[in-house]
Amino acid sequence: MIRRVWSWLGALALVWLAYIVVDWAIIKAVFRPDAQACQALAHSGACWGVIAEKARPMLLGLPDADRLGGLPLTLMLAFVAWSFSLPLALLLASGRRSTWRWLSWPCGVFIECVRGVPLIALLFLAAYLLPIVLPTQWQMSLTWRACLALTLFSAAYMAEVVRAGLQTVPKEQVEAATILGLSYWGTQWRVVWPQAMRAVLPAMVSHAIGLLKDTSLVMVIGLHELTGGLSLSLGGDPIWRPFYLEAYLFVAAIYALACLSLAWLGRRLEARWPQGR
Repeated sequence: MIRRVWSWLGALALVWLAYIVVDWAIIKAVFRPDAQACQALAHSGACWGVIAEKARPMLLGLPDADRLGGLPLTLMLAFVAWSFSLPLALLLASGRRSTWRWLSWPCGVFIECVRGVPLIALLFLAAYLLPIVLPTQWQMSLTWRACLALTLFSAAYMAEVVRAGLQTVPKEQVEAATILGLSYWGTQWRVVWPQAMRAVLPAMVSHAIGLLKDTSLVMVIGLHELTGGLSLSLGGDPIWRPFYLEAYLFVAAIYALACLSLAWLGRRLEARWPQGR
């Protein structure tokens, strides 16, 4: 009886909470870009008009900006960092498992040092220290320096994920490939790495999702990706500045859609890979 009462109370609380959300987000909301109507609500309803007014600078960056910004910058940083960190992670994981100390020790030191440093510290080093260290002819733009920091950070974490997958491959398969005449790299490419990647595919997808969200940290070094584009577009506009909540909900929905798409792609790969497709 007591359990049933608590169940009904929980259901009523959920219904009450759902009503409050619907009342604020839909019933009392203003959907047109009318600043006066939004201010008249006094935050009793959502002002989705800020999305209609500021969608372009948030998604694409400010038109007078000299760098790529908004959602394209977010996707570019995540794609480039993940694409370059994957082969580097494979090499680092294989090197750390090597019996040669001169190879396994540097790989292990790199992985542990990078994993022990916050990503924001790597971004600051890439933004402000790298231009001082690099020769003039090797200078890179701020966007590519951020890509380098994200790539190294991603490779260190992904290397441990790959190493866990490499440990699942039986040694007998490596010995059989050697007997059949495959070279070391041929064995890794055709036998070891495909099985290891199949074993850690869910973890790799989770890492890709985390990397996509980590790109929001580049805002601290002056790159205005999706989150930075929101702050830049609303920070200098006193009319629409009070409606940060609606803008952040819009950005959160974009991140959620992108992460759900990656998760769906990962499930598709899991379903098709065991069939050899």
